[in-house]
Amino acid sequence: MTFDLQMIRRVYRNLPEKTERSRKIAQRPLTLTEKILYNHLAHPASQPFSGGKDYVEFHPDRVAMQDATAQMALLQFMSAGKKKVAVPSTVHCDHLIQARDGALADLKNARTGNQEVFDFLASVSRKYGIGFWKPGAGIIHQVVLENYAFPGGMMIGTDSHTPNAGGLGMLAIGVGGADAVDVMAGMPWELKFPRQIGVKLTGRLSGWTAAKDVILKVAGILTVKGGTGYILEYFGDGARSISATGKATICNMGAEIGATTSLFGYDRKMDAYLRGTGRSDLADEAAGVKEHLTADPEVYENPEYYFDQLIEINLSELEPHINGPFSPDRAWP
Repeated sequence: MTFDLQMIRRVYRNLPEKTERSRKIAQRPLTLTEKILYNHLAHPASQPFSGGKDYVEFHPDRVAMQDATAQMALLQFMSAGKKKVAVPSTVHCDHLIQARDGALADLKNARTGNQEVFDFLASVSRKYGIGFWKPGAGIIHQVVLENYAFPGGMMIGTDSHTPNAGGLGMLAIGVGGADAVDVMAGMPWELKFPRQIGVKLTGRLSGWTAAKDVILKVAGILTVKGGTGYILEYFGDGARSISATGKATICNMGAEIGATTSLFGYDRKMDAYLRGTGRSDLADEAAGVKEHLTADPEVYENPEYYFDQLIEINLSELEPHINGPFSPDRAWP
């Protein structure tokens, strides 16, 4: 079963028209990043935006919050005078559970020490129509990937690793609590229009090499600052060979290079993951608009013309990596 399927259907129903209109504004083929950004504009555009320069307002599709940052966000939302949240939103109790003595003992200790916080979050969530995932229900990023992420969507989350949802082709960006309040209250959310880095993956992972080695390699190339102000878009035959959870791992760790977010275009691996997690209805909907859930063909055929930077990695030659010490951009094969 897919949560908020009617909302997703509305997004997909308007996708062809919005994408064509965005293409006319840009006057060229579009990356997937551009499609999602332009399709979620709060106000119609009359000319292309300049990456790294223009501040633009958006209407994301949903919001996710973890228990530590949700406290202040919900206190602020309560003062907004709204009866319900304007977009589907969720709270996930995971960050206040500290790993010390084992799962059961740690969960018990977290409940003992933070019960007042958990009760507050649960109460406010019930009142304002917010989904609530109690302590022990799962880690926010994995819960979102398994239940809420959808290809072509846009979400914000009050955690730096929100981009994990990029593994399902969603533009997912980590923000502060005040940003979450704006979106939950129905207000536009402002972002400096990102620049773009294309990462072309060829070959296939083999041996002990795993998806995490892709982003460790990228971190070694870009450094911990090199992704700042950029969205990374992965593509190529190699990208299509990586599982959806592998893609999510790569997108999740994009935070370590300062990237705004990362994502992959929709493919059969994502279709299989949606069906494997009980969302065949969403997979069927995505299949009907799949050409709009990835970049235009011309982009991936000649990526150097459409991305601000281009990185190429042959997965067949990629070795297992260990990064560090002290900094994730110290990449050692």
